[in-house]
Parts: sequence; structure tokens; C-alpha cells
Amino acid sequence: MSRLPLRNAARTASRHRVITAVVGAVVLCGAGVGAAAGAGAFASASLPAPASALRQITGFGSNPTGLRMYLYVPHHVRPHPGVVVAMHFCTGSGPAMFAKTEFASLADRYGFIVLYPSVPRAGHCFDVSSLAATTHGQDDYTDAGTIVRMVHWVEQHLNADPHRVFATGISSGAEMTAVLLADYPDVFRAGSVMSGVPVGCFGTVAGPEACLHGTISMSPQQWGNQVRDAYPHYRGPRPPIQIWHGTADTLLYYPDFRDEVAQWTNVLGATMAHRDHPKSTWTHTVYVTKSGQVAVDAYSVAGETHQLGLDFPDWAQYAIRFFGLARGSASTP
Repeated sequence: MSRLPLRNAARTASRHRVITAVVGAVVLCGAGVGAAAGAGAFASASLPAPASALRQITGFGSNPTGLRMYLYVPHHVRPHPGVVVAMHFCTGSGPAMFAKTEFASLADRYGFIVLYPSVPRAGHCFDVSSLAATTHGQDDYTDAGTIVRMVHWVEQHLNADPHRVFATGISSGAEMTAVLLADYPDVFRAGSVMSGVPVGCFGTVAGPEACLHGTISMSPQQWGNQVRDAYPHYRGPRPPIQIWHGTADTLLYYPDFRDEVAQWTNVLGATMAHRDHPKSTWTHTVYVTKSGQVAVDAYSVAGETHQLGLDFPDWAQYAIRFFGLARGSASTP
């Protein structure tokens, strides 16, 4: 593995301290891949509580950044199951993400496995800002590399399907989701981000504050280069992404949503194909590739703050459908 250049170490460490201080100040309470969820796709009624227990896994491999690994395996698992990596917000944890989202209950219904990485260090934010974090192959230095090792452990020990691995998260977890799609497009099949920012946003010369407020002026091509530069020699297919944001978000401001859409439509070569309103405050826009495949599935929610992921917990159901995991039940694969 290549080593993080020393000339960047102090700069990136300082930047991450600023981001942790700002973002960590807010406490959140409380058909195939790329299939867009349309109006009335799911009922909003609460799902049953998870039927199985969350367990911590140790000894999953090299862990240079000290992450913890929590795993939810439902009682009824499909043969060769899919894996959803669900990542928490700043000040959160893997167990908090388990308790405050619907992914475990959906795993009971559809027979997939949920992996909850957890950041125990101060601030409890994933590192998405350092140079290493947005560089493929920096496994010896990054949260992203550690999370990929967790995924490989699940594949090897639980016979999970390496072609059905997905990432999702809220806030800091959303940012890590996007970083994973950029750094490891050969590992993750799709992602869903809730209240995040574009890849590379915190690493631009404009600085963290400009990223938080969505005031960075870059073209879609420049934003797209932030993703391509994370793995410059990669020539394979890139995963589609679902993007959620509230218009009244005053932590990661709404213009970040615009920049996320610009970034990923550029990377995936996608253009707008459809717009609808699944709920009265939701504007849902679908962007497709030249071949008609859904590449970016974007949800703008009017009047919602950074609490969006908890005010609308059924977003998890839309994410699972986008991943192609909402097919039948675990007992009828």
C-alpha cells in the first residue's frame, strides 16, 4: 500500500479536526439495483422491532483506525445473502444506527445482512476529509479500507454475495457511503445517502465551512473529477446512487444536494428522465444513463432539516428497493 504523503498529513489532520468540531456539535436524536421507488411504493406504518440481536465482531482483520464492527443477521437469511453497510451520524454509533433506523427490521423481512461500522474516537465521525480517505488503496490509513475488510469478513464467514453489497448512511455516514462508492466501485453495487455532501467537498481549497454551507463554486465536471480522482485507473462500471436532502438543513446546507446530484450525474453520464411527488413535500427526480438505467435517484424534501433521516424513517424502505433487495420474503427467495 502506498503511504500518505507527509506534506499532506498536518493539513488533512487539521481539516478533520475542524469538521469534527462543527459536525459533531449536532446530535441526531432519536425492482433491481437502481429501481426508482415511485409514489405509494411503501406504507409509512412502523415496521416490527428486529427479531434477532445485534452482535459485535472482533478479529475481522487489520483495523488501523480502531473502528468497531457490529452485525445483524436475521433468523431467516436468504442463501448467499446481500449485505447492507449502514453507517451512523456524528456523535452516533453502530448500535444507535441499528436502533434508530429500519434496516434490521427490513433484513428480517427480506433476508439480507446488515453491517454497522462504529466510530469510537472523539466526535464519532467517519474520516471523509483526509487525502487518504478519498484515495483508493490507502487501506492502511483509512476508515474506508477498514470497512471493506469488514465486508470481506462477512462474505467469507457468512457466504454473503460479493455482487450484492450496498452502502448507506446518515450525515457523516452518508459522506462515508459516497467515499466508499468512489474509492471502491468494484466492491459496492449501489449506495443511498441521507443528508450528506459531495465526495471531496471537505478537501477542496475552499475549506470545511464552505462545504458545510454549500458555497463551493465548481462545475459538474470538476465535482465529477473528485470521484474519478479517488481511483484514477478504474475503468469498470460505477454504482448508482440515491440521494436525500431536506431544504431546511442548516448543518449541511441544501446547496450540497445540488452539488451531489451534479457530481454523480456527471460521473455516471446521466440525464433527467422523470420527476414525481411520492409525498406532498417530496420532489423525486430520476436520472438515467444513455441505456435507460437509473443512475441517480434524488429526493428533495421541502421544509425538512438535518433530522430528515429520523423524521421519515421509511426512507430505509426506499433505499432497500433501490438496492433491489425488496423481493419477496426471506422464506420465499
